[in-house]
Amino acid sequence: MESRIPTKEELRLAVNGTVGDLIDHDLKVLFCGINPGLYSGATGLHFARPGNRFWKALHGAGFTDRLLDPSEEHELLERGVGITCFVKRTTARADELSDAEYEQGGKVLIRKIDKFRPRTLAVLGIGAFQKAFRQPNARPGLQPEQIGTARAWLLPNPSGLNAHYQLAHFIELFSELKRSL
Repeated sequence: MESRIPTKEELRLAVNGTVGDLIDHDLKVLFCGINPGLYSGATGLHFARPGNRFWKALHGAGFTDRLLDPSEEHELLERGVGITCFVKRTTARADELSDAEYEQGGKVLIRKIDKFRPRTLAVLGIGAFQKAFRQPNARPGLQPEQIGTARAWLLPNPSGLNAHYQLAHFIELFSELKRSL
């Protein structure tokens, strides 16, 4: 199954929309993105834009036995993996979000962790984590403090707009996380 390509009109209408969480109780890991992009908003799927490296990094690190299409995201729950985000509203770029939205998103995330009890939280966005939890010096990898009841891992944002990291770097960092589970 392959995700459909949204029309220009669907992308335009996706501004300030939302994408629901992919979450369940007692997950091995809950991935937390920054916020849904327009492509995700138009399709209702997480990390749906073709240039996003999330799905390739998951597969390369061994979270999935094959490369999943975003339309198959519900298969992650069977593997103990979920997806949420700091800010629900869709935007074209993460820099359209305010610091207050990140901080509020961090509070909401802690409530989700308390409710659903994932063992590990993996935040996909260094700047988002730093803002949401007022941790300006946080670096990628396992964090010294838990977030709620979950161990916290910090990973870079897999968006194609993040040129600081290549796919091989993502696979290496996601593999470290996978080994820690």
